[in-house]
Order: sequence, then structure tokens, then C-alpha cells
Amino acid sequence: MKRIASHLMAATLSMAAFSASAVVSLPSLNVDTTNITVSGLSSGGVMAINLGYAYSATFKGVGIFAATPYTCQYSFPYGSCQNNNVITSSMLATMQNTIDNWSGGAIDDKANVAKQKIYLFTGTKDNTVGVNPMLAVQQQYANNGVPSVNLIQAANTGHVFPTDFTSAGNNPCSTSFTPYISNCSYDGAKAVLTQFYGTLQARNNAPAAANYREFNQREFTANLGMADTGWVYVPATCAAGAQCKLHVAMHGCTQNYATIGDKFIKNTGYTRWADTNNMIVLFPQALADANSYATVASGTQSNSNACWDTVGFYGFNYAQKSGVQLSAIKAMVDRLSAGFR
Repeated sequence: MKRIASHLMAATLSMAAFSASAVVSLPSLNVDTTNITVSGLSSGGVMAINLGYAYSATFKGVGIFAATPYTCQYSFPYGSCQNNNVITSSMLATMQNTIDNWSGGAIDDKANVAKQKIYLFTGTKDNTVGVNPMLAVQQQYANNGVPSVNLIQAANTGHVFPTDFTSAGNNPCSTSFTPYISNCSYDGAKAVLTQFYGTLQARNNAPAAANYREFNQREFTANLGMADTGWVYVPATCAAGAQCKLHVAMHGCTQNYATIGDKFIKNTGYTRWADTNNMIVLFPQALADANSYATVASGTQSNSNACWDTVGFYGFNYAQKSGVQLSAIKAMVDRLSAGFR
């Protein structure tokens, strides 16, 4: 009990220090709109996939750490899409019919997907999502014209975001529990960003605290599954008007700021690379919601783990451009890329 109390106290102090700055309005900056990218873990990985298909004209790269195929939970109970279950060719065909029907209307033209840069990662000890669903993600991208999609299958790795440095409170690499961030001797942030942007400048292991900004998410949505505030990392060069890249980093279930503080924002390593590579990183924030909702194919569910909506909690259009969470995140991207002011 003492050990738990001491960890909780440390987390509380960390969160208090991190949130000391005032909440701001999300700025408009000089973003290179030709190469906006997104990545995420778990439900954040599904959201990255959803953003990539729904807004394929905007997102030119999609990075997925342990997620399920696009529209899987639209047609099948979510348990069938994860838990290392095999997703059959028949299931993929059903999903493809949905993609084909939505293309050019509810979502951007699916032809854009073939031009995206795709990064896929899974751990061989991940039974939350698992290798089999990620093989289906890989196949789905191939079915939509993406050439040579490589899936990294990391040995002795659980359901985690992998790094190559140790941070306080992180879980062992081979395990799958909070905060789902682990030193696996593999720099996941570097790997995914290199896939999108090529060779990177050496990272800064101590990004300036002033570059982390807490912003008002309520400007973009009143959705109960999204927090009042989100976070964005803006390097000084970008804040001064230099043209910068924009990457959206999507946390997974129970990885939101209200649950684990700044761990996903700081301990994943995204900002270490952003700081030296003229890269803005947007960290939208989900929120736990204990209300019960009818979902598309998974019965009645609540969102008590602050997952992103991957089943239709907040509307059966959740995977389309009109989905409340997808459209809110797209609006954040549009604000950031509206030009330096």
C-alpha cells in the first residue's frame, strides 16, 4: 500500500507541475500541409487508421502500434477483431465492401490510401490486439493498393508503445499493463517518424518545458468522450514562424492525461524527435465516460477506460468524416495548419 501511495503521489506531483501553464487556444502555424501524418497505439492505433482512411487526402502517413482493421468493429463485435483472433478473408471482404461504398462520400476517395506511407508494429506477446489482427491490417492496406507493407513483429513484447529509454512508472516490455509504454530497446517514435520523413536529426532528450502547450479542446467538440483540454508540442522554431511538419499522436485506452499524466506525451519519445526536426506534435485527449451506449456491432458498452470511439459510442458514423471525434481532430489539424499568425 505504501508503494502504491508513493507512486500516486509522484504521479500527482508530475501532473501538477506539467499543468502549471495556462490553457491556450490552439494556434495557427506554418505547417507543411503536403505531409501531415498520424500514429497511435491500441484504440489510438484504430483512430490513426480511421483518420487515415476517412481523411486520406489529408494524412500522408499512418503509423499503427497494435490495432485492428478499418471498419472491423463496424461489422463485427469488437472481441472478434482483437484478442489475437484470426480475421478471415471473408471478414476482410465485408470491410472492403464498406470502404468501397463509403469511398468518395462518407470518406475521402480510397485511391489516396495507396499513396500513404504505412508503418505497422506489434509485439509477439500482445494478446490484447495481437499479431493476427495486425496481419489483417497489413492485408487490408495491400488490398487497397499500398505496396510492400512491412509488419514489425517484436519478440518478447507485449501490448505497449516501445522506446529505447527508461522512464519512471513504465511497465516491462514483455507485459501488457498501464501505462503501456516500455523500454524495449526499440525507438518506436524514431521508427515511425523515419518511415514518414526520412533520416532525422539527432533527438533532444530534454525538450523545453515551455514548448508543451495545453489547449482548449472544447473549441472543437462537446463530446463526452473527449477531455476539456488536449496537448500540443510546438518547437521554438515553429512558434517563430518556420515551416514545420505536423504529426498527430493518438494515445490508447487508459493512456490519457487524466489517467496517467504526461507519460504518453513525454515518455513515448515523439517530442524528443520533434524538437530537433521542426515538427509539431498534436496529442488529442480522450476521457473516460461511464454512460452506456448502443454500439454498431458490439451491443451496449461504456467507455470507462478513456478509449477512443472505435465501436460507435457516439454515433454509428464514428469511422466516417462526419464522426464526432474524427471531425474534431481534423478541425484541430486544420487550425494548426491554417498559416502562421
